[in-house]
Amino acid sequence: MKLCRVTGTTVATVSAAGMGGARLLVIRPEGGGVGSEVVAVDTVGAGPGDLVLMSRGSAARVLDAMRSVPTDATIIAIIDEASHDPGTVE
Repeated sequence: MKLCRVTGTTVATVSAAGMGGARLLVIRPEGGGVGSEVVAVDTVGAGPGDLVLMSRGSAARVLDAMRSVPTDATIIAIIDEASHDPGTVE
C-alpha cells in the first residue's frame, strides 16, 4: 500500500464490462515527482487534493466489490491524518 495524493480525474467513454461505471482518479505517490501518477479505481469517494491509501497488484482486487474489476490500483481509504518520523526505526 502507498500514501498518495489525488491530483485529478479520468473519464473513459468506453471501458471493460467489469468496470461497472467505477470512478477513476489520477493519484501521485507522496514524494513522487511528475510522471509518477497512476490511474486508480476509487472505492471510497475521494476527491482532488485528498490524501489516500492505494493498494496495488492482486491486493487491489481483494474487496468483494473489486473481484471482477480489471484493475491494478485501487483507492481503499481516505487518510485524515498521517505522521512520519524518518529517524524512528521500529
